[in-house]
Amino acid sequence: MLTAKDIMSKDVVTVQSQTSVAELAKILTTHHVSGVPVVDDAEKVIAVVTESDLIDQSKKLHIPTVITILDSVFYLENPDRMEEEMKKIAGTKVGDICTGPAKTVSPDTQLDEIATIMAESNIHTIPVLDEGKLVGIIGKKDIIKTLIR
Repeated sequence: MLTAKDIMSKDVVTVQSQTSVAELAKILTTHHVSGVPVVDDAEKVIAVVTESDLIDQSKKLHIPTVITILDSVFYLENPDRMEEEMKKIAGTKVGDICTGPAKTVSPDTQLDEIATIMAESNIHTIPVLDEGKLVGIIGKKDIIKTLIR
């Protein structure tokens, strides 16, 4: 069975939470990747930021549905979600739009487990850590390439 170390990309591009959204867009297009790990000053992975996070900045704001009964307002959805969406839409730095904490795998994690994590968590970019150190990254394209082999 293939493992993370067999399919991961070893040349990992990273950004920091202070990186501007415009610079992130350039990095993703220049390196032809759909997501990158966000690291702190000690190079520890703290989150992942993807093309989807950038696209979220351009979407319409979803306003929660409410009902009014006898001068009382009842939210049919969590109003905190709107606040999170507003922060992402208005974000100017990677730290404003990234998703964390990052789900990670080890180099010995088997392909079926990686695919399960991606599918169940609806994520497409997973950093590979070896004893806390970033050693690679797996994107959905890396998994699809295994089908060609």
